[in-house]
Amino acid sequence: MTQVTAAMVKELREQTGAGMMDVKSALVEADGNMEEATKILRKKGLAAAGKKAGRVTAEGTVTSYVGANAGVLVEVNCETDFVGRNENFRQFADAVAKVIAGSKADTVEALNNDPWPGDAEGQTVGQHVLTMIGAIKENISIRRFVRYETAPNAVLAAYIHAGGKIGVLVELVATSGEKNDKMNDVAKDVAMHIAALEPRFVRREEVTQKDLDTEREIARDAAAKSGKPENIVEKMVSGKMDKFYGEACLLEQPYIRNDKQTVTEYLASSGKESGCVYTVTRFTRYKLGEGIEKKSDDFAAEVASFMK
Repeated sequence: MTQVTAAMVKELREQTGAGMMDVKSALVEADGNMEEATKILRKKGLAAAGKKAGRVTAEGTVTSYVGANAGVLVEVNCETDFVGRNENFRQFADAVAKVIAGSKADTVEALNNDPWPGDAEGQTVGQHVLTMIGAIKENISIRRFVRYETAPNAVLAAYIHAGGKIGVLVELVATSGEKNDKMNDVAKDVAMHIAALEPRFVRREEVTQKDLDTEREIARDAAAKSGKPENIVEKMVSGKMDKFYGEACLLEQPYIRNDKQTVTEYLASSGKESGCVYTVTRFTRYKLGEGIEKKSDDFAAEVASFMK
């Protein structure tokens, strides 16, 4: 009888994504034959990862974790909304957020090489993802994440909307006065505002030259078609640019709960009540699946392909 070695177990695990004990059992049953062991795993529905790894993952969840020293926003994808609402998948996504909070990785590739905490088999994050694929029977991927280290005199707040369809992480700093409990409420309000109104920048100074050039070109083209004199056209362009800043820059947007004041004015009034000056220094907003091209299944074409 062929001896099943650790190297054989490791190789088959990487090929199939099945759990360590399942792999070992299959190798023993197949007398060490890798091909036969793979067949055994496939028959049991355990060798799912390799087959599913290429499938589009545009569903899933955006989740967050805010601890004492760091905050995390992460998007974890799967294939179907049904699995995206599955409790095991949700718990996995929450666990990923906590792993990121304690990690130094700044890319998904680097994160996948980190150890998965508390795993008796010594799995990495990437290997644990494969195990989850085998268990859930769908392709799963950690798509993107951001981690903020907590700055002095600052608080981090996260807001998750519609069960994970949109997520926001924001940093609020007391630039004068002492950090206080009210800051958490203010930061959460700002995070909710960002989720709703989708700003692209914190302030107008952050708008890139490329964006400015694009907006000015569009504004000038529209103004020029009016047939007005050049000096009037310039005023029209200036007005359209102010409107652009008011829509794209968080601090210039009308505050979602009181459109009579801007977010800057909301921060000023809230800070005044606490004897502080509040400043939003950064934020990240993720929308689930944005930028991913979902597969459009043509059932008739699929049936026709089988008939040929």
